[in-house]
Amino acid sequence: MDPKSLVRESQILKPKEFRLKDHDPRDTGSRADRGKAEELTKAASDRIGELQDRLYAQNRWGVLIILQGMDAAGKDSTIKHVLAGVNPQGCEVRSFKTPSAEELSHDWLWRTHKAVPERGKLGVFNRSYYEEVLFVRVHPETLARQKLPESCVSEKIWDERFEDINAFELFMVRNGYVVLKFFLNMSKEEQRERLLVRLEELSKNWKFSPDDLAERARWNEYMNAYEQMIRGTSTNHAPWHVIPADRKWYARMLISAAIVQALESLDLQFPALDPAKKKQIAIIETSLRQD
Repeated sequence: MDPKSLVRESQILKPKEFRLKDHDPRDTGSRADRGKAEELTKAASDRIGELQDRLYAQNRWGVLIILQGMDAAGKDSTIKHVLAGVNPQGCEVRSFKTPSAEELSHDWLWRTHKAVPERGKLGVFNRSYYEEVLFVRVHPETLARQKLPESCVSEKIWDERFEDINAFELFMVRNGYVVLKFFLNMSKEEQRERLLVRLEELSKNWKFSPDDLAERARWNEYMNAYEQMIRGTSTNHAPWHVIPADRKWYARMLISAAIVQALESLDLQFPALDPAKKKQIAIIETSLRQD
C-alpha cells in the first residue's frame, strides 16, 4: 500500500472527464489493510505536527484545507484524527453555518475570505464557500436572501461562481497559500447507517438534526451539484481529491498523506540566524552555564 500513489489517484486532474459514478465510495482497493492504514495515519499526523512547527516558524506559507461532504461524511472525525499532532496555536478550524445579516450584506466570498488562516498556520474549513454552489444550488430560493441585483442572477450563475472560485484560489496560491480540497465521497447507504447511529447512541444524539433527513431526500440533486462543482473547480493550482469515505480509516489515511506531501513540497525550514544573533545566543548560553 503506497499512500503517495493512492493520493495521486484521488486527484481529479482531468475535470472535464469527471463522473461521480466512476468513484466508488466503498473502494479501498486490494491494497488497503485497516491496521496498516491506521498506523500510516498516526505517523502522518505526527509528521504534520513536525512540519507545522516549521511552517509556523518560517511564517511565509499558509495552508488552507477544505473538507466538503454530505452530513455524516466524517469531516469532524477527520479533523480530530488527522490533525491530532498539530499544535493548536498553529491551526485554525472554521465551520460556516447559515449566513448572518452582516454576511448577507457582503459578497458571498467575504465571510470565508476573512477566515483564511494567517501565514504560518494551517487552516481548515469544515464546509466552505463551496456551499454557494452546493446548498444554494440545491436550494435556489436562498439566492433571494443574498440581495443580488436581478441582472446578476442568470442561468450562468453557477458557471460564473466556478470562475470566481477558481480566480480566488489562484489569487491565494499566488500569495503563498496551498489550497487542499477534499470531497468525502460517501454512499447513501453508509449515510443511513451513520444517521441511525446518531439516533441510537445517546452520546451522539446531539449531532442529529431533522434537517439531515430533509437534505438526504435531495441526495440526487446534491450528487449532481458535487459533480458539477468538481468538474468546474478542479484546477492545476487547486485540484480536488475525491476520497472514498465509507471506510473512515481509509479516508483519514489518504487525507493525512496528501497533507504531508503538500507540506513537504514546500521545503519548510526553521529560519537561519544571522551572525549577530548567533553571537548573542552564544554569549547568553555561556552566561547561563556560568550562573
